[in-house]
Amino acid sequence: MSASRGAARGSRRAACRDWARLWRCWAARSRASQRWAPTASSSAPWSISPSARKRTVWPISPGDTTWFAAADSRGQVVSCIQSTYFEFGSGLVLPETGIIWQNRGSSFRLAPGWNALEPGRQPFTTLNPALARFADGRVMAYGTMGGEGQPQTQAAIFARYARGVALQEAVTAPRWLLGKTWGQETHTLKLEDSFAPDLLQALASAGHDVEAVPSFNSMMGHAGAIVRHDTGLLEGAQDPRSDGCVAAY
Repeated sequence: MSASRGAARGSRRAACRDWARLWRCWAARSRASQRWAPTASSSAPWSISPSARKRTVWPISPGDTTWFAAADSRGQVVSCIQSTYFEFGSGLVLPETGIIWQNRGSSFRLAPGWNALEPGRQPFTTLNPALARFADGRVMAYGTMGGEGQPQTQAAIFARYARGVALQEAVTAPRWLLGKTWGQETHTLKLEDSFAPDLLQALASAGHDVEAVPSFNSMMGHAGAIVRHDTGLLEGAQDPRSDGCVAAY
């Protein structure tokens, strides 16, 4: 799906709008090639064929990102993400400010069509600060850095918290990363070694290229979250994988 995303996503004015059709086409191709077919060794729903791992990757590109959130007594909650893209962004500093200009423009294609470099367009990125509103009035701002790992980490944090896990525990608990991330050139299924060994073995038996990494690993993202309750109570969580913090003012 990442390859399909990369081939169709770009500026809102030029990108594909028929996402249902895009998904159907991808699913059809997947079935035709048995991309997600169970292996002979396992019928588990997460089984994949060994050749599928090589066909679902996307070229590696570096980047760097910081996510943060804020909430106030008025009930306003903000989820924000900022990226200079590469260690020194574009390499240009805004005069008399010391602010380095970001380099996301490098994501444009110098060719006609999707994500083309044209006036008024914005380049496609992986940046996606998240905000959730619960039926009981809670508002949750959450997010992380980490390229293609961002939606995976966000899904884990949201699913855990929505199912009753304490906010800090939802952020601290073991995480995984399928695919690439900053500074890593492998596309394995990386799991922190604090997961149960039986789980890692089951995933490996199902056909995944499993790689155990040390717990609280920076490659799993630098996540955080703030929740504002309808009573006005604010709670926050920071990631032990990073140097972030929760601060009141």
